[in-house]
Amino acid sequence: MAQNGTFQGQPSKPVIYKVQVTTGQGLLTGTFDSISITLVGTGGESPKGLLNQAGMSCSQGSVHKVDILCDHELGPILLILLHKEPYSCFPQSSWYCNAVQVTSPQGEDYTFPCYQWIEGYCTVAFREGKAYTSSDDTHSLQRRHRQEELQVKHSKYGWKEYLPGIPWCADIDTIATTEYNIQYSFPKSTAFFGRGTTALFEAKMKGFLDKPYSWERLEDIRKIFWFYHTPVSEHVFKHWKDDDFFGYQFLNGINPIMIQKCTKIPENFPVTQEMVIGTLGRSTTLKEELKKGTIYLVDYKVLENIPTVLLNNKQQYVAAPLCLLHQKPSGEVLPLAIQLSQHPGPQSPIFLPTDKEWIWTLAKTWVRNSEFHTHEVIAHLLRSHLMAEVFTVATLRQLPMCHPLYKLLIPHLRYSIHINVLARTYLISQGGTFDKAIAIGRQGLAVLLQKAMDGLTYTHLCLPDDIEARGVGSLLHYYYRDDGLKIWDAIKSFVSGIVGIYYRNDSSVQSDGELQAWVGEVFAKGFLSKEASGIPSSLRSVPELIKFLTMVIFTCSAYHAAVNGGQFEMGAFMPNLPSSMRKPPPQMKATITLEEFLDTIPEMNVTSQVLSVLWVLRSEAFDMKSLGSYDEEHFVEEAPKLLITAFQDDLAHISEVIETRNKALTLPYTYLYPPNIENSTTI
Repeated sequence: MAQNGTFQGQPSKPVIYKVQVTTGQGLLTGTFDSISITLVGTGGESPKGLLNQAGMSCSQGSVHKVDILCDHELGPILLILLHKEPYSCFPQSSWYCNAVQVTSPQGEDYTFPCYQWIEGYCTVAFREGKAYTSSDDTHSLQRRHRQEELQVKHSKYGWKEYLPGIPWCADIDTIATTEYNIQYSFPKSTAFFGRGTTALFEAKMKGFLDKPYSWERLEDIRKIFWFYHTPVSEHVFKHWKDDDFFGYQFLNGINPIMIQKCTKIPENFPVTQEMVIGTLGRSTTLKEELKKGTIYLVDYKVLENIPTVLLNNKQQYVAAPLCLLHQKPSGEVLPLAIQLSQHPGPQSPIFLPTDKEWIWTLAKTWVRNSEFHTHEVIAHLLRSHLMAEVFTVATLRQLPMCHPLYKLLIPHLRYSIHINVLARTYLISQGGTFDKAIAIGRQGLAVLLQKAMDGLTYTHLCLPDDIEARGVGSLLHYYYRDDGLKIWDAIKSFVSGIVGIYYRNDSSVQSDGELQAWVGEVFAKGFLSKEASGIPSSLRSVPELIKFLTMVIFTCSAYHAAVNGGQFEMGAFMPNLPSSMRKPPPQMKATITLEEFLDTIPEMNVTSQVLSVLWVLRSEAFDMKSLGSYDEEHFVEEAPKLLITAFQDDLAHISEVIETRNKALTLPYTYLYPPNIENSTTI
């Protein structure tokens, strides 16, 4: 017998393979180019089969079918080759291929997930869709394709150092030089830039962008975006001065990761019983509350000695406060004391709720300014965006498309590089928003990022560990923790199932060279090979792999949603989240007036500039894929598909629990409501 299954001397019987090619549904996904396909099996290759006879057959959302006649059976189909070539006189146009389905003469179905833009005139190979680690590949064609794919990825996706001492980023300078596969879709890009243009135009038309002056009245701040008010932004406007709302934001605002249990008053924050008796009341003492575990601390030491810039030709200031908080039996968290520096003394008084109205309000506003900087630079930029980009670049470079972890992770890395390139272009570049409207400017941003990186640990990125380390497991009404832990557990359960399919034991984890290269690159480029971070440089067991993958998916989805979703709502009334302060922190408890307060917070043009950016960066409904939505079917086997369904069911149950709770809340917590969580860091 011959290799193809026929007897020597007998002619092979022609056979027909049925092929179905699906083009993406998005705008401009079709092409005028000539598309043809070659099937590659263990028994040989098919002739090229032309898909489009008259141009544009691979049009937006089309399902194109073609029969490919072969003179012999090809055996199991391992690869397809998609050929994109010129057609007539039409100019070259990119094409987004969703997937290819091949049916053999015996009725066997082979699925080839693509989900890729194919640019230029080229031939691109795709593997059959079953997930394999490198040790599972037995055929030489599979092994060769795997190696060639990784070689292409290494040359296509590179690293560069953006600023010393911070995570490395993709070696991409502008969006114009970015390949289509990591760019926003056309609708998302249009919505993003449309929002930005509209916001700046409105502020410009109202004259606020051209006024480097203090606000005359607090109420006038709401006029910047009069039509963009929400129930939350209205609540902020009404309650921003209230002590209980001030405390609430440490739990369920946009920076819920700073608060920690205080078991002993810090030596550099000499708060006494006499100071807090007016807030605690006479039925208890500070010592008793410390023992009960109801005293909490927020420490902004990381902001000490951060350089600042000139805005409107005036020096700006930043403080490094300490804020002591108490949770009452009712659940309210109230501030007990605020010190605006790390060094106690006559020129660093401790401010109290019993002080005069505007000096106490000013002290709280200084804390809110510190919240702005630690949120935007550490909680948001570093721990969310920069981490997501590290995970994305490492995945694109080290994991081939057939790898089960690529299939698991790729939906959670969508657009992460694109939004960060935009940030480096418009927000944190020289002369960008940080230099124009934020007290620390780009130079201070670099220093703060470096300091934050020195203290960033694996514990910080793993929510259950972080909750335990900060001692906030018993905080009442801490919805970020409650909802976050439910979502963490749902992700962990899903990840455990996927890992269980493809990794039989610890040895299979240790022997996966692609996995180890991926983790090693995250450690080297994301954490600068700092062993003190606790980030693993390799993974030795199945539980270690599950935890690491859970952390990656949670960071890119739920964590980003928690720190991003409420930026505009919480900051629309600027005194609640000022980006700069024009006078130094007060060094005595002198009475101040509302006018003096207005002369300290940002001017009209600075406020307008920052709010325009926060409006653009709010959660976006255009082209959103919520957590657990996997419309691109990278997994083709039944077992992972069942796990995806179970994951979606878990998220639906969590949503129901949150909906029921929120009905009873004056201010519902929605940032970790699963339908509001995007799969990836896209905005």
